[in-house]
Amino acid sequence: MKYVILVGDGMGDYPVELLGNKTPLQAAHMPTIKKIAAAGETRMVQTVPTGMPPGSDVANMALLGYDAALNYTGRAPIEAAGAELPMKSSDVAFRCNLVTVVDGVMDDYSAGHITTEEGQALIQSLQEKLGREGLTFNPGVQYRHLLIWDGGPAVCDCTPPHEISDKPVEGSLPAGDRQDEIRELMELSKEVFADHPVNQKRIAEGKNPATQIWLWGQGNAMQLETYKSLYGLGGGVISAVDLLKGLAKLAGLEAPDVEGATGFLDTNYQGKVDAGLEILEREDFVFIHIEAPDECGHMGDAQKKTQAIEEFDAQVCAPVLQWLEDRGEAYTLMLCTDHRTPVALKGHTSEPVPMAVMQGPVGDINTQAAFDEYVNDGNAQCMACDWIQEILTASSAG
Repeated sequence: MKYVILVGDGMGDYPVELLGNKTPLQAAHMPTIKKIAAAGETRMVQTVPTGMPPGSDVANMALLGYDAALNYTGRAPIEAAGAELPMKSSDVAFRCNLVTVVDGVMDDYSAGHITTEEGQALIQSLQEKLGREGLTFNPGVQYRHLLIWDGGPAVCDCTPPHEISDKPVEGSLPAGDRQDEIRELMELSKEVFADHPVNQKRIAEGKNPATQIWLWGQGNAMQLETYKSLYGLGGGVISAVDLLKGLAKLAGLEAPDVEGATGFLDTNYQGKVDAGLEILEREDFVFIHIEAPDECGHMGDAQKKTQAIEEFDAQVCAPVLQWLEDRGEAYTLMLCTDHRTPVALKGHTSEPVPMAVMQGPVGDINTQAAFDEYVNDGNAQCMACDWIQEILTASSAG
């Protein structure tokens, strides 16, 4: 039995006037997704535990079959695991976004989707100017970077920058334990970036500069029980972002780097599919994650988000389903999204999202069914982690 989970990050939404009062999932041309929904069972599921913020961290933990309420410490420690940055028990990891703040307003949480090369140059300068023993700025991908702070403040209220797009930052600055130290680092980064060659070049090209860093998602190192011990499965996670790579490594799964995987519309879909199928050739489980719908939701762009869903359908779901069917052997295919990222809000919400589970092979699928926010009238039928656990536990029992 092969087990496959396909995730379109942030696909859920609300009706959009520009799309004829349809959600992007309703407006998108996605024949493969609708075939999977028709051939399997689709439920509305709750991915975010009660009382927890609707981040991709806790929601993707649920889609991997983990209850974040039991062992979650913060987003940044997961990403540190993905980047293979060792953490001592006294270390606190912070997510370190490159952002564009204009006149006190969060103009762009991603600094114009700055390139990895540009972002790494800025972080290197930050380390040279502000880094010291016990305080290390570590380069990541595009606008996503990490700070490892020995003895840093773990108990503080830090708002994700993508949740305050187009809003004043003053009311969302870090608050609580040692807030002044966190704010000072963010303020000092402005001086480092002000006349940086990377920003000068971006401004000359009409692009958003990275005006500062934004610190959030902090926590101490996190531990997870491995997939092998939980379900008797080996396999991997295919993703462009360190968050998912971190969950993979904490779960004892592979997390290969895919050349050209960017986390946006220009990602290397074929390379990600090939990497996933290579793992399935020799293992039993793969989780393929596509970030683009979420990024387009944060941009507030309904048309780009619809495009991202269509590309997920055509370039990921279709070839993976075809490969599974061509083998002619038993498989379980799970299709899901981790949370909603409504374009009207440019942020995440905790509402239920659709999830489909199909047992194959099924042969030709000549029917289609809805896969959107209105399955079961939009009401959650179960926790996502419970359904995933139920499916994967069958493998362990078998």
